Amino acid sequence: MPDISEILKKAKRRQKSVHLCLAGDVVAELEEAERRLSEAGDAWSPDSLAAADPRVELVKKVAAARDKVRKSYTEFRFQSLGDKGWSDLLAEHPGKEQGHLWDPETFPKALIAASAVDPEMLPEQVAELFEIINEGQRTQLFQCAFDVNNEAPGIPFSLSGSGILEALTAGK
Repeated sequence: MPDISEILKKAKRRQKSVHLCLAGDVVAELEEAERRLSEAGDAWSPDSLAAADPRVELVKKVAAARDKVRKSYTEFRFQSLGDKGWSDLLAEHPGKEQGHLWDPETFPKALIAASAVDPEMLPEQVAELFEIINEGQRTQLFQCAFDVNNEAPGIPFSLSGSGILEALTAGK
């Protein structure tokens, strides 16, 4: 029979990460490069043997822009607050309307700040970050912080990983 003391020694609070691209200008470059490539279409045909396909340069620009976007992602890692920390945070930001568990104006920023472990953030820094990122990114940050405190973790399933493993084992 397992000993709870041994289980508690091994237990770690749940962690979860979200990656956000904070370089809006770099995303705009990628979107513009993809737009120009799309406009170039598939209708190009050479007018001489020496003609070079102009889409090749556009594809290179799209690839370079995608690489810049990939490199501009920032990881935000969150950790569960634990029972008391979660309860205290809810008590500090009660819902203003009947049936609401928390205040939708103050709780998301407070939860992000309280749950953030890398980088650590103060509520004022979360507010500053919220002035830079868009609503979708704010939702992603909040959802990750919320999930790390509420989601029951399991073993994630990777369709692509399973396919690769299946292909590797099928050849044996």
